[in-house]
Parts: sequence; structure tokens; C-alpha cells
Amino acid sequence: MSEPTQQELQESIEELTAYHDRLQKEVIKISQKLGMPKNKIESTIDEHAELKNIEEIISKLSKQRDKDKHE
Repeated sequence: MSEPTQQELQESIEELTAYHDRLQKEVIKISQKLGMPKNKIESTIDEHAELKNIEEIISKLSKQRDKDKHE
């Protein structure tokens, strides 16, 4: 398997970021409908497994993109 191009890395980062933002907004929206207090909503966002996983992947892709830029 070949290494991804800078453009492919950037597109993946952008798509994952957009997905992360949509998911986060959906969690907030549902939490608000349930009448959860703001601090509980923030705690839920901070501990949300899928959001954390997406953030880790974005971070890894960003590091790879930045490393490849400097080579």
C-alpha cells in the first residue's frame, strides 16, 4: 500500500473534522432535549468515546501530514 499524498491527508482531516463537529453538535442537541445541565453536557462531550477516537485519528493524520511536509 502506498503512502497517502498531502492532498489525501488534508481531505481526510477535513472530512473527519466535519464529522466530529456534526457528532458533537448532535450529542449537545440530544443532551439539551433531555434537559441535562451544561456541566453534564460538557462532561459527556469530554468523555464520549467516538469523539475521543476521532480526535486521536485527526491528531495522527495531522502529525503525518506535517512530517511529510518537512521531508
